[in-house]
Amino acid sequence: MTRIGVVGNRRYEGLPGVLETLQRRAPALGMTLAYERELCDAGARGDELDDPAGIDALITLGGDGTMLRGARLVAGRQIPILGINLGRLGFLTACAGSDLEDALDRFATGDYAIQSRMALEARSSRDGDVRQRALNDVVLHKGGFARVLQLRVFVNGELIGAYAADGLIIATPTGSTAYSLSAGGPVVVPTLDSIVLTPISPHTLAVRPVVLPAGAEVGVKAEDGPDELLVTIDGQVGSTFLPGDTLMVRRAERPVLLVHFRDTTFFSRMRRKLAWGGLRERGEQDVC
Repeated sequence: MTRIGVVGNRRYEGLPGVLETLQRRAPALGMTLAYERELCDAGARGDELDDPAGIDALITLGGDGTMLRGARLVAGRQIPILGINLGRLGFLTACAGSDLEDALDRFATGDYAIQSRMALEARSSRDGDVRQRALNDVVLHKGGFARVLQLRVFVNGELIGAYAADGLIIATPTGSTAYSLSAGGPVVVPTLDSIVLTPISPHTLAVRPVVLPAGAEVGVKAEDGPDELLVTIDGQVGSTFLPGDTLMVRRAERPVLLVHFRDTTFFSRMRRKLAWGGLRERGEQDVC
C-alpha cells in the first residue's frame, strides 16, 4: 500500500465532496490516507498525519497557499506533492477538484511526471542556525509603516548597491510568477535554477530586478527605516528583523518535488491562468 498524506484548506466549499471522493477511490488504488488534524476535525475518515517522514506522497486540497504549506510540511524530504485546486487560480496545482478521480488514477498508474523545483533557505544573523525554507520567496518588508527602507544588498559578499525601496523580494523561479511578478520582476521558467531579486516600489529608476545564478548567496542589511521590519516566507510565516540584523538567503540543499501531468505545460498554464498573450488570447483554445 502507498501511504498518502493529505492536507487541505477547510474554507473551500467543495472540500467535503473532494474528501468523500478521495476516501472512496483511494483503497481501490492501493492507497492508505493520513490526514492532518484539521481535516480529521472536518470529518475526514482515516489516520492522522503526525509525521511526514512516514508518507510516500502528499496531496494538497486547496489553492497555491495550501501547496506552499504542504511544501513547508515535508521540510526538504523528497516526497512528491500532488496539488488539487479548489480555488480560483491554483497556478502551482496539478489539476482542478473536478478532475480528482482521473488524477488519482493517473497517479496510481505512474502516468505523471515529477518536476524538481528549487527552494530557498533563509536565516537571520540574530537567529543563528534557525533556517526557514521557501518555495516561492523570501520577502523583507516594512509591514504597515509608510516609510521607505534603505537596504544594502550583497551577493557572495560583494555589495550590489544601496536600495531605497519599500522592501525586497528574493524569489525562486517558481516564485517569479507570484509576488515578484506583481512588483515588476521577470517571468522565469520554473525548472531553470536561479535567484531573482526584485525591489518593491524602488525610489530610483536605476534600480531594476536582477537574476542571479542559483549558487549565489544574498545578504541584506537595513540601514534606515522602521525600528522593526518583517521577513515573510512564502507569504505565510514570518519573523521580525531588527536594526543590525543581516538576512542571508541561498539555495536550499534539497528541492521540492511537484507532480504534474504531461498534457499541461508551463506556458499553457500561463496562457490559461494569467491570460498570457494579451486580451485577444483570452478564452481561446490551445492550438498546436
